Amino acid sequence: MRNISDLIEQYLKQLLQNSSDGAVEIQRNELADQFSCVPSQINYVISTRFTLEKGYMVESKRGGGGYVRIQRVELPALKNIQFHINETIGDCVEQSVAEGLIYQLEEAELITRREANLIRAAISRDTIAVKLPLRDEIRARLLKSMLITLLIR
Repeated sequence: MRNISDLIEQYLKQLLQNSSDGAVEIQRNELADQFSCVPSQINYVISTRFTLEKGYMVESKRGGGGYVRIQRVELPALKNIQFHINETIGDCVEQSVAEGLIYQLEEAELITRREANLIRAAISRDTIAVKLPLRDEIRARLLKSMLITLLIR
């Protein structure tokens, strides 16, 4: 059985998919009531699964009429993807940023789940077992090379 965080994430993604403008506004308390959980659980899901690295922009307004607005940030057109990859990755990249970019490309169906998993394995800190900052530099080179090769097929 899936956990509550997975269910909340799936629900929010469905709302985003059905949205005409690629954005949704929710109230934490109402969503928490709907899923029979505490509002902090909603905060956790939003802060860990709807990050900019994963292709989402989150705006929050607190208070009585407060809301959370989640908007999908679209990847550039495929012809600009190489530029986007180079700009996002740069000369070095932390594992969390790299995984966020991989997630975004997989969500946009520009790479398959299998390709994403292979890339994650190749760029993990366990695979690149050298000290920082060299590890982040090697990760950036590997990631750029693999993504550009996959995307320019």
